[in-house]
Amino acid sequence: MGEAMGESVTGGRLKEWRPGGRRRPGGAARRGAAVSARARVVASAAVLVPLVAVVAVLPLVAGDAATGTVDYDAVRLAPGTGHLMGTDDSGRDVLVRAALGARVSLVIAVACAVAATVLGTVVGAVSGAAGGVIDATVMRLVDGLNAVPHLLLGILIVALYRGSLVAVIASIALTHWTTVARIVRAEVLSLRSRPYIDAAISGGASRLMVLTRHLLPAVAPQAALAAVLLLPHAVWHETALSFLGLGLPPHLPSLGTMVADSRDDVLLGAWWTIAAPAGLLVAVTLAVAGLAGWWRDRLVPRRRSELAL
Repeated sequence: MGEAMGESVTGGRLKEWRPGGRRRPGGAARRGAAVSARARVVASAAVLVPLVAVVAVLPLVAGDAATGTVDYDAVRLAPGTGHLMGTDDSGRDVLVRAALGARVSLVIAVACAVAATVLGTVVGAVSGAAGGVIDATVMRLVDGLNAVPHLLLGILIVALYRGSLVAVIASIALTHWTTVARIVRAEVLSLRSRPYIDAAISGGASRLMVLTRHLLPAVAPQAALAAVLLLPHAVWHETALSFLGLGLPPHLPSLGTMVADSRDDVLLGAWWTIAAPAGLLVAVTLAVAGLAGWWRDRLVPRRRSELAL
C-alpha cells in the first residue's frame, strides 16, 4: 500500500520513491551546488580583478620598460630583482611587455565580442521574427558558415590584409557571429508564442515595432551572455593567428605575438619568455569562462536544477 502511494518505509522513516530509483535532490545537494557556484565566482573574480588592475596600471608605472626599448646588454636575463619575469631576446622586460600584450589582446577580444554579438543579434532576431522563407534561408547560410572551420576562415580573411588590426578583429567577428545568431533566434522563436506578443500583434503593432520594443529587449541578457562567452574564444583565436605569423605586426605586443616570438627563446633555455604570456592567457580565459558559466546558470534555472541532481 505504501508503494502504491509512492512511498517506501526504510528505518522507520518515509522516503519519497520515484521511478528509476532517483530521488529529488534534498536541501544538502542544493546547498552544495550553491556553495560550489559561489566558490567558482569568488575564485574567478579573485583572479580576474587583480589581473585587470595589473594590466591597466603596470605599463603606466613601468617607465622606460614600457616603451619596449631594445637593450642588448640585458638579453635573456633570468627572472630576478631587476626584472621580475626576466627579459626577452631584445632585452625587454617580459612582465611589462606581457601586461601590454594582455591589454591589446583584451581590447581585441572585447571589440570582436561586441561586433560579433551585434551582428549575430540582428541576424538572429530578424530571422526568428520573420520566419518562413527568410528564416530558412538565413539558417542555411549559418549552417554553411559553420561547416567551414573558424580558424581556416579567419586565416583567409587575415591573409588578405596581413598585419592589420582591423583585419584581425574582422576575422574573429565574422567567424563567431553565427553562434550568437542561433542563440538569439531560438529565444525569439520561444518568445513569439507568448501572450503579450500575440496581444501586441492583435493591437495593430507592426513586426518592426514588436521586434524593437518587445523581442530585442527580451533577448538582450542572452546576447550579453553570448558576448562574454566569446571573449575567451577571441583571445585564443588571436593567439592562434599570431602564432602562425598572421596576426598583429611584431612591434605591437599581444599575448599571441609574445608566445610566437618566444619559440626560439624556449629552445635556448629561456623558458621565462613564454611563462608570463602563457600564464596570463590561461588565467584570463579561465576566469572569464568561470564568470560566464555562473551567469549562464543564473539565466537558465533549469540548468541549475540539473546541476543539483
